[in-house]
Amino acid sequence: MIETPYLLFLGDAPDMLAAKVAIGIRDWRPDHAVGQISLPGCGADLGLTEMTLAEARDAGAKTLVIGVANRGGVISPAWKEVLIAALEMGYDIASGLHNLLRDEGDLVAAAQTYGGTLHDVRVPTVGYPIANGVKRKGKRCLAVGTDCSVGKMYTALAMDAVMQERGMKSTFRATGQTGILITGHGVPLDAVIADFMAGSIEYLTPDNDEDHWDLIEGQGSLFHVSYSGVTMALVHGGQPDALILCHEPTRTHMRGLPEYDVPSLEELKAVALPLAQRANPACKVVGISVNTQHLTEDEAVKYLAEVEERMGLPAVDPYRHGAGRLVDALAAV
Repeated sequence: MIETPYLLFLGDAPDMLAAKVAIGIRDWRPDHAVGQISLPGCGADLGLTEMTLAEARDAGAKTLVIGVANRGGVISPAWKEVLIAALEMGYDIASGLHNLLRDEGDLVAAAQTYGGTLHDVRVPTVGYPIANGVKRKGKRCLAVGTDCSVGKMYTALAMDAVMQERGMKSTFRATGQTGILITGHGVPLDAVIADFMAGSIEYLTPDNDEDHWDLIEGQGSLFHVSYSGVTMALVHGGQPDALILCHEPTRTHMRGLPEYDVPSLEELKAVALPLAQRANPACKVVGISVNTQHLTEDEAVKYLAEVEERMGLPAVDPYRHGAGRLVDALAAV
């Protein structure tokens, strides 16, 4: 178990998107976030109290969480001084990076010397099966995006919160490091061996009551040449009954790929739905989730109305305006 509360380490994250792990914890488990600590030149600010390791320790923090999701998932040498100092002070460290804490000899040595625990969240802990495609009982909803980091996890969490409030049967199914740190369980999908990725999602979303919804956290994008494989595993392994299309309208290019344009919502639907229907012929696109954080309120309302009219589907920003209409759409499936 990862001890809470957390001190969120932002390192030298160049922008807010790179700090999405910390942002997710701040937004969905604010009671777990004592404060933030960053390095000079950091381009991210969560709006939490900037603290030293000692100040956060005095405030009750028990685990330093690496809140950065950088390209390649690497531990920067610039971070080591803070990480080792944290261990010396009695912190545990939790990370969702591909670069595992346990593979860094100096961190392992410090943890052993000072009694700290290194938590590598992005390590599969189950021997997942190869997917068999057998239809499972219960219902499943998957968020798919025009790009990475457009709000797929937020969409699923917001929908789950509304469904819990309404007394509906639902479970948020985490498939990435941030979701796992928020909920304490899930599958670190992009760290699963490729042949077993779809099977891990079948394992994550087993047979359930006929009126129970698994809300599956999306990953990557079918259009992203770096990360499309992880999305494909979700589409087929999840066998979704419903898809939510997710989009961020201010993007000028795919995340990390300046030479690639962001596809339209129409393109996303035209590609994702037939692929999903291969595993579940009854799958439908039921709604659209738009991340409007970079728009004013008036701009957001206008954009959502335009998308809804164009696509003929409910279009909302579930974090800004609530996910009720998306849940209504699920209830109609």
